[in-house]
Amino acid sequence: MAERTGDQATGASGPGPSDPMRWRALGVCLVAGFMTLLDVSIVNVALPSIKAGLNTPESDLQWVLSGYALTFGLVLIPGGRLGDARGRRAVFMTGLALFTLASAACGAAQSSTWLVVARLIQGAAGGLLSPQISALIQQMFSGRERGRAFGMFGTVVGISTAVGPLLGGVLIQFAGAEEGWRWVFYVNLPIGAVCLVLAHRLLPDTPSAGRVRPRDLDPLGVLLLGAGVLSLLLPFVQAQQWPGNTKWLLVVLAALLLAAFVGWESRCSRRRVQPVLDLTLFRFRSFWLGCLMILMYFAGFTSIFFITTLYLQSGLHYSALEAGLAITPFALGAGGSAGIGGRLVNRFGRPLIVVGLVMVALGLGLTAMAVHLVPGRGAGLAMAAPLLLAGLGSGLVIAPNQTLTLSEVPVHNAGSAGGTLQTSQRVGSAIGIAAVGSVFFSRLGRDDWAPAYDHGLVVSTAFVLAGLIVALADVLAGRRGRRRQEKAEATDQPRSSP
Repeated sequence: MAERTGDQATGASGPGPSDPMRWRALGVCLVAGFMTLLDVSIVNVALPSIKAGLNTPESDLQWVLSGYALTFGLVLIPGGRLGDARGRRAVFMTGLALFTLASAACGAAQSSTWLVVARLIQGAAGGLLSPQISALIQQMFSGRERGRAFGMFGTVVGISTAVGPLLGGVLIQFAGAEEGWRWVFYVNLPIGAVCLVLAHRLLPDTPSAGRVRPRDLDPLGVLLLGAGVLSLLLPFVQAQQWPGNTKWLLVVLAALLLAAFVGWESRCSRRRVQPVLDLTLFRFRSFWLGCLMILMYFAGFTSIFFITTLYLQSGLHYSALEAGLAITPFALGAGGSAGIGGRLVNRFGRPLIVVGLVMVALGLGLTAMAVHLVPGRGAGLAMAAPLLLAGLGSGLVIAPNQTLTLSEVPVHNAGSAGGTLQTSQRVGSAIGIAAVGSVFFSRLGRDDWAPAYDHGLVVSTAFVLAGLIVALADVLAGRRGRRRQEKAEATDQPRSSP
């Protein structure tokens, strides 16, 4: 069954396949993707429970959050390249099995060190699995169907990030404050086990994959890229824990390492060695502008939930469940509009994303106004409508951008391209949380929780507006390109007339 699906699902060079099994295979991908992305945000509301259950120091709590994001981001591009070379189904299943086992280790943790190490492994497993999803969508679907499939994936991205605090709150409410955090991880075990069985049966093989030697996977390129991404992310994810400005020297080191990586990858291309990242992808305007736009957007997008959860739980003394419910309107909006965005993206293109970004920025501005006008515990209800508007806009950003950014990417590079796109998301998340958190905590030292939250939202909105500028630049460049093409065609037509 899997082999038959793989033969019929190569889909990028011709019309979309007619085999209905591809939709079931997509369902497996989406459930696994939901599980890995959920663990980015679900732990936020579990931190007080983890602290009580394991007597965890603040520094280890930060690593429970940031360690997952760090290793997740490190593995994305090499994981995508490995899937392209070795086979996406095999790498998907390896990542899923490792993620499930790491989740069990997290839930069984008897010390904070145990939990941090398990979270690092869990993040790496998520980074191995995640790029296979976008690559399999590229492989199994084409044309309008690809837009629909990415729309569903965008729904999963938006909902998983926003619904994490709610689901975590429900689990902690029913399992108890001291041990409830364990079920935040144990919930992955039955889902992972079922997905593994279905992945073996339904996912297609990769037609271009074969046996590869370690040197064929560009180990030096992987090392340079990993060291560069680590040096870039580390000062951001540890911004609150490492005092002083010395840590920002790592950003300079990251620039040098990434420059060395680009130089090495260029040499690989000239020597006809398959690089971990094909730099020719950045010749496509849709790809590099899409990566830049989503970096800016995720800097604003994920930081919203970080400071909102802090404000509601620590500032207004909401329970974990109440805080999760307050953020749910964003998840509902994102889930409702992501499918629509996936269906409309082929018709409207990048302007659809511009509309979505405007809605998100407007929703965040209104959220800050609502908190200012309705102080105290009523703020959670007052922010519901603005967060719903922001969520509706978010659904028109993530899925359509995924479709447009990968639209010109050859299927044999789909894994590394998808990994690059998601690395942009993870880098953006780290930068956004560090920048917004810095403003939030600095204001908290001088003001009450509400003004600190307002200032944090202003920074989040600024990142979203930066993404809007990038999207507008892409729209204008596309229009100029079409005008030049039309002008060239009009000039050439008289010459070809008899």
